[in-house]
Amino acid sequence: MMDTTADLDFRPDAPGFLRDPFPLYRRLRQEDPVHWSPRLKSWVLTRYDDVKAVLLDKEVSSDRLRPYFATLPGAEAARIAAIVRYLSRWMVFRDPPEHTRLRRLTGKVFHLQSMHAMRPVAEELVQWLLAAIDRRIGKRGRVDFVADFAGPLPALVIMSMLGVPKEELAKVKRMSDEMALFIGSSRMSRDKYEIAERATREMAAFFAELIQDRKRQAKEDLLSQLVHLEDDGDRLSEDELVATCILLLFAGHETTTNHIANGLLSLLRFPDELAELRADDALAPRAIEELLRYDGPSGAQVRIVKVEQELRGRTLRPGERVFLMLNAANRDPEAYDEPDRLVLGRDGVAHLTFGFGMHICLGFPLARMEGQVALPAVVRRWEKIALAVPESRLEWLNSMVFRGLRSLPLDVSR
Repeated sequence: MMDTTADLDFRPDAPGFLRDPFPLYRRLRQEDPVHWSPRLKSWVLTRYDDVKAVLLDKEVSSDRLRPYFATLPGAEAARIAAIVRYLSRWMVFRDPPEHTRLRRLTGKVFHLQSMHAMRPVAEELVQWLLAAIDRRIGKRGRVDFVADFAGPLPALVIMSMLGVPKEELAKVKRMSDEMALFIGSSRMSRDKYEIAERATREMAAFFAELIQDRKRQAKEDLLSQLVHLEDDGDRLSEDELVATCILLLFAGHETTTNHIANGLLSLLRFPDELAELRADDALAPRAIEELLRYDGPSGAQVRIVKVEQELRGRTLRPGERVFLMLNAANRDPEAYDEPDRLVLGRDGVAHLTFGFGMHICLGFPLARMEGQVALPAVVRRWEKIALAVPESRLEWLNSMVFRGLRSLPLDVSR
């Protein structure tokens, strides 16, 4: 490999980086935008044009789990058998034609109209959660915005779509959080695989039972539509059904939780922008796009090089991993004026938070809608919102894939 800038040590699990990755992103964009990380044994891309180009490049692969699973010794593979079985069937880890088929089938159920139809449900759940907080604290008090609001809301929305009872929220959240140890965590410990494997088995059994119930008697929910879906003789297999339900639930709330919590924290940093949103409901659609750009919920997407290619003088060889740093691209000054400022009325190129091209997040209209409903309601509900601890003490997820807070303690009053 070519030498890289000597003192650019990309450590994605460093506390300072987790707290504020943007200074290092700035250096990488300026000094080494196609950075080889010896620590990750991977390329790290940080410029908007490069990230977007790779997202659109058919000569890179999203199929990164199956090659990894194939390298595992038999005993290691057996230790995570459920993870191998179900995550390898997620469309986000497949290339065409498999990805095309899965996207086509699920897209017949999980589409723009079905997601927009959830807006009244989201509005009702927002008010239900805020009322529950009010009952507990009265007109003023301490709130953990992640645990009390941003965490439950997206989970409850996707559970409603799938027909999962609201009473299962705690169980669903626990299983999903434990699965995230494998999918998104930088934490290097052997027990994370056991925990994630156990959670994957539990969630698979949970959905298998619901699927059998819908086979016996269809209901008015997305799960029933998926179970009975047929397109020109093609159907989702049993394992594909379970895998798709796990993906929809996991992806449908993990990143949206981060989107809502990161969004509120960003507004607290820019009180004039918060006041604008509070005063003008019509600003919500553009405000949410800017909040997604400014500090989005997805840290990175990963691709595998299929064909040797050159990028800014570097040679990317087949089999090498490429980390596409979405939040770095979203702060590229070549794409946005004053990118480190939050400007809710900003115009400009589309952010890359949901990806781009054929692998753009299937549920991005749902995440966008939830932000448009939730954040204006929150800032209108509470006249005063302040961090209950110094920002330097906030604990961020130890993840390259997810960008989010473990908790967001607030002092609020009406």
